[in-house]
Amino acid sequence: MSITARRLASLLVPVVLAGLLLLPAGCGNQSGPGRDQEPSPPADHNNGHHAHHKKARGKKTGTETPETVSQAPAERAAPAGPAPAQPAEGYLFCFWNVENLFDDQSDKHYSKVDERYDNEFAKAPGLLDQKLAKLSKVLLSLNGERGPDILAVAEVESERAADLLRQRLNRDLGSKAEPYRNLLFKENKTGRHIATAILTRLPVRGDQTVKLDAHRRILEGHLVVNGHQLVIIASHWTSRVSDSETEGSGRSKYADIIYGRFKQMFLANRDIDFLVCGDFNDTPEDASVTDHLHATGDRRAVTKATRAPRLFDLSARRDKEKFGTHRYERKWFLFDQIVVSPGLLDNKGWTVLPDTLQTVRPRSMQNKFGGPWGFDRTYEDRSIRDGGTRDSGSRGVADHFPVTVRLKVQK
Repeated sequence: MSITARRLASLLVPVVLAGLLLLPAGCGNQSGPGRDQEPSPPADHNNGHHAHHKKARGKKTGTETPETVSQAPAERAAPAGPAPAQPAEGYLFCFWNVENLFDDQSDKHYSKVDERYDNEFAKAPGLLDQKLAKLSKVLLSLNGERGPDILAVAEVESERAADLLRQRLNRDLGSKAEPYRNLLFKENKTGRHIATAILTRLPVRGDQTVKLDAHRRILEGHLVVNGHQLVIIASHWTSRVSDSETEGSGRSKYADIIYGRFKQMFLANRDIDFLVCGDFNDTPEDASVTDHLHATGDRRAVTKATRAPRLFDLSARRDKEKFGTHRYERKWFLFDQIVVSPGLLDNKGWTVLPDTLQTVRPRSMQNKFGGPWGFDRTYEDRSIRDGGTRDSGSRGVADHFPVTVRLKVQK
């Protein structure tokens, strides 16, 4: 290098360094907030949404929340670690079909049913907040006002919708218990745009979260407490509207897939703690449950170790007048069920307490016939209650009752 070039370089270096020092903090970082940042709470719908937002399924329409805020991971899950102390009565598990919980963003949905709810929750002032408040009130009335320790839900539009519920629960919960830290979710892109999700304050293995079938609402999640793994299948089977009660082949396919997964895990480990929950849209006596899911209310038959294992249906042999979760045309149905593997019936790892099974039926959730009072007031029998009228504007919570059971885990 010539003397002139060296002199030029010596003059330029201080200038470049000074320019770098003057750059604003974070300049050049295009990634935005980290993956652990929560999405913003529901916006004030009167004011609209103020930025561009994108979900995994494609671009959003209209003015919406920032893209970087919305990019939550499919599993909002901390690594498995210490769990909140187990109460003497055990952890409380709950499954609930929360009925069309859509987020505050307007999407392009192909289903007319989905399009309706998508638009209503995105545009009607205060509607989503009202829905979340009602769900939270019921859930936090459980478990000594701590809410379920493990909550599986159905009919959730998106990860954002599930996470808005998680945030609302934590806000209303305050310091009464450990917050809901983990959310397991996989988007459903076929049929109706609704899916299942798992929310919990217990440690999870988020990287093991899978959807068992691309075309069906079957979510597999993994929790780990004291080194003991619990596999949860949260599912929502084909409705009787699209798959008739007598035919039921769609629901049988759901059962076949879930049972296949259970059998695979059982043959590898006969002590596997495997819990299936969901809105089956069939009763414990229907063929999809007994012949395809291989679930029974006969505990002795389940505990026999065989090459053709069976599952124990906690909901079988229950009085539908007391345990029914859905009511249609003045008739009770026990569609929302909890089914467990033989491993959950022993005293190793995780253990279920079958006698603690309950269908949660608070008066505030009941319509005038005692059935679940849905949030959608367009149904006449759900909108008239306690002297109200069809046009009173009052709403219920969801068109299914939740089901709960206690689980214990060994130290």
